[in-house]
Amino acid sequence: MRVLITKNYDEMSRAAANYVAHRINEFGPTAERPFKLGCPTGSSPLGLYKHLIKLNKAGLVNFENVVTFNMDEYVGLPVEHPESYHSFMWTNFFNHINIKKENVHILDGNAPDLIAECEHYEQMIAEAGGIDLFMGGVGPDGHIAFNEPGSSLSSRTRIKTLTTNTIQANCRFFDNDVNKVPKQALTVGVGTVMDAREVLILCNGPHKARALHHMIENGISHMWTSSMLQMHAHGIVFCDEEATVELKISTYEYFKDKQRIEGAIEEFLGYYNV
Repeated sequence: MRVLITKNYDEMSRAAANYVAHRINEFGPTAERPFKLGCPTGSSPLGLYKHLIKLNKAGLVNFENVVTFNMDEYVGLPVEHPESYHSFMWTNFFNHINIKKENVHILDGNAPDLIAECEHYEQMIAEAGGIDLFMGGVGPDGHIAFNEPGSSLSSRTRIKTLTTNTIQANCRFFDNDVNKVPKQALTVGVGTVMDAREVLILCNGPHKARALHHMIENGISHMWTSSMLQMHAHGIVFCDEEATVELKISTYEYFKDKQRIEGAIEEFLGYYNV
């Protein structure tokens, strides 16, 4: 696992966006061989999307031959609802880049057969040749997508009932009314994410510090599903200083020293400057 510690949220977002753009450009996607990108929602990736949009508008990364698969979607929320993840992605990212609508894949939380929808999603990922880079955030309780504490580490795309903590955390998007928050969601599984050739996790703010600690310092546990990243051959975490406050000093110094030697943050920020 590679852990990169940035000064603040903006630097984290810029470095991660440059890294993603560089990976796409290195791949050199074509219509016959597209780059498959896994996409998250939530507050953490907003800065990353903002910077990817800037890079696209500056002609520094092209999304014409990029195929996306989103992590999750609420069950029973109309697609046009402002808090649906369909709306989130088009409002905050897809409407601002040159991606083809047919290349965007988001789970349908209103499908007549939700189990079949989940199975079909896994099938589409497999038929696309797998995901090249899965981006994700992490929840305060260490979950990725809606794989909350207790989720199987080999899980696939499925229906998940949301915990009270998740519902309360998301009620700020629903007029602070927990009764308006959907109680279920469709989500890719931990196994689905781990199948990607590369996984990039964003972790920012002091409220994510405990999650970062469990993700990189403690053992692998289904109670902290993001800890499964320890088993990925190409896992990378971008975090800010505020998220590191619960790390051991020796852990913090190890990763800071490593990135100083590699010049990693400077390298990524230097890829593009917009």
